[in-house]
Amino acid sequence: MYTIGQVATMTGLSVSTLRYYDKEGLLPHLTRSSGIRQFSDRDIETLRMVECLKKTGMEIRDIKQFTLWCTQGSATYPQRHALLLEQKERLESEISRMEVALAMLRFKCWYYEKAQQDGNEDGIRVLLPDRLPPEIQAAYDLAHKDERQWS
Repeated sequence: MYTIGQVATMTGLSVSTLRYYDKEGLLPHLTRSSGIRQFSDRDIETLRMVECLKKTGMEIRDIKQFTLWCTQGSATYPQRHALLLEQKERLESEISRMEVALAMLRFKCWYYEKAQQDGNEDGIRVLLPDRLPPEIQAAYDLAHKDERQWS
C-alpha cells in the first residue's frame, strides 16, 4: 500500500490531482485507514489508464463512465470496448492531421534553409512540385495530399 505522497512521487501527479480523481470517483477501489487514502498496485494501474485516456483527449466524465463500467464486471466489456475503440479512432484521426502538419513544417524548414543557403528561392522553385530530394519530396507530397479537396 502507498500513501498519497508516495503515489504523487511515483506517478508525477500532484497530490491535488490525486485527490480530485478520488473525489470524481476515478479510483473506485481506493481504501482509507483512519481517513488516510491507501493506494494499492491496482489503484496505480487505474491511474495509468486514467492518465492514458486523458492524454488522448477523453473528458473526465467519459473516463468516469469507463471506470464505473470497470467496476461492473464482464457484462460491460462491450461498452468499454466501444468507448476505447471510438477514442482510438479519434486519436488516429488526430495523429493523421498532425502528421500532415508536421510534413508541411519539415518541408518549409528545408525550403527556408535552402533559400538561405542559395540567397533566394529560384533554385527551389524549379524543383517543385516533383523533383525535390526524396525525404523532402515525401514530406511535400504528404503536406499537399489533400489540396484537391480545397477546390
